[in-house]
Amino acid sequence: MATAPEQRLQELRDLIRHHEERYYVHNEPEISDDEFDRLLHELEALEAEFPDLITADSPTQRVAGRPIQGFPTVEHLIPMLSLDNAYNDAELRAFDERTRRAGWLGTSPVA
Repeated sequence: MATAPEQRLQELRDLIRHHEERYYVHNEPEISDDEFDRLLHELEALEAEFPDLITADSPTQRVAGRPIQGFPTVEHLIPMLSLDNAYNDAELRAFDERTRRAGWLGTSPVA
């Protein structure tokens, strides 16, 4: 019989996979990005607490989603950057500062 952490880990993995499929494959998300990130963070925290329960197929062990067929490959001249889950002004400003220090954006700060 599975322990409570094992059950919750499996539940989180199944939920995350479901929502990745809805988002990446069907372009029909059922939850907000914030809600998805909370599920993923809970999974990461549980796996950190119980590292012996990490599985190779866990969403934390791979890049999310499958690419949709038919999209052409595009090479970007400027790096495509992630906001790294910026949810407030301070996090957005920190992202802006990091990219400017790296020389990836212009010189005017975010308003």
